Amino acid sequence: MGTTELYLWQWMRVLYLQHRAAVEEEGYTTQVVIMTALLAALALAVGIIITTKVLSKANSIDLNGNGN
Repeated sequence: MGTTELYLWQWMRVLYLQHRAAVEEEGYTTQVVIMTALLAALALAVGIIITTKVLSKANSIDLNGNGN
């Protein structure tokens, strides 16, 4: 095999490996987006629960000084 043939063979191999890597990662991006959305929704739900509990506790504080 000559130098030109060897170069073309290696170039085709590089292109094949790049294509194979791209095909293997197609579903990865979608998975990351879905997981990020789920984690953001979970964080929002936790924030709402904490806010509700803190506001409930703050509203139950007696500011009139009756102490009973």
